[in-house]
Amino acid sequence: MISVEHGDCLDVLASWPPAIIDACVTDPPYHLTEIKTSAQSFGSQLAHGRTTEQRAARTGFMGKSWDGGSIAFDPDTWRAVFRVLKPGAHLLAFGGTRTSHRMTCAIEDAGFEIRDTLCWLYGSGFPKSHNLDGDWQGWGTALKPAHEPIILARKPLIGTVAANVLAHGTGAINVDACRVVGDKSQRGERLTALGRMNDDGWTPRATQAADTLGRWPANVVHDGSPEVEAAFAAFGDDHASKFTPASERRNRQQAFGMTEGVGYGDTGTASRFFYTAKADRADRADSKHPTVKPVDLMRWLVRMVTPPGGTVLDPFAGSGTTGEAAMLEVFNALLIERDATHAADIRHRIKRWSGLDAPLFAEAAPCP
Repeated sequence: MISVEHGDCLDVLASWPPAIIDACVTDPPYHLTEIKTSAQSFGSQLAHGRTTEQRAARTGFMGKSWDGGSIAFDPDTWRAVFRVLKPGAHLLAFGGTRTSHRMTCAIEDAGFEIRDTLCWLYGSGFPKSHNLDGDWQGWGTALKPAHEPIILARKPLIGTVAANVLAHGTGAINVDACRVVGDKSQRGERLTALGRMNDDGWTPRATQAADTLGRWPANVVHDGSPEVEAAFAAFGDDHASKFTPASERRNRQQAFGMTEGVGYGDTGTASRFFYTAKADRADRADSKHPTVKPVDLMRWLVRMVTPPGGTVLDPFAGSGTTGEAAMLEVFNALLIERDATHAADIRHRIKRWSGLDAPLFAEAAPCP
């Protein structure tokens, strides 16, 4: 079931029972105009007792009101998410390179444990720089954006990881379902070999060779674009032999995430050691939202933290890609979107992806 509710996430979440959601994967506002004062004026504001929330801009990315304010920097926002998540449930939240530290602190202050920071590399960024003239020609004010951080956090466990997983189905990440393999066809064959969607979920076969399963997922993922591939190529190629000395295997494991004590017998740049989530035209089809993420990327993230048959939450649904990803991965999703236009857009996209005449959403989702 994919459920879309139009409303403020704080109001919607407050109406739900506690500890009902298995995971949260979301792309909240980055508040890119939040900090725009000089050091002098910033000090003056603090002297007059003005808080971060009071300094918040009314508009943010591309002048959009949904990116204004400071909701992603408010611990109360993440406390509301924390309350509806099961013990041990994971949170994955995208952030801006300039502002994600404020969101991370708010997530931690809400009670989550910060587990890691993933890095989404892409080649489509465009530098928004003020270029100088005259004697200072060639100087500017900004770098080309080429990555976004993704905060990985977890609601505290009850007991051990094993006990929490047995009791709630949450607390661990699905390593085998997110391993890095050569291409999508191999990925599909590997998932079949792992017994995906068996009664006991993602159960790896003990005899499965490491080079068949794929490499251990890393905290870097990229879009496979020419720009990103060229950046990796600048460091040259590497040959991963199947028969390497133990010391060399350890070095490769530390540098490139190779595991299980064997090589893979492949050659190429280091880009092949990381999951590739390529965007295509279908990712933006029928969406009016300016910050659409690739469905393949969202599928990988949802798959990483959601248990079999579980429910994933997105309190900032935006373009609805989390819902599409959950549907394609055979999970349930509860989506909340404040903007009426974007909520309608989500419903349209999910209906198109499902290929069904009947929508897979609820106009107003009841309490789960």
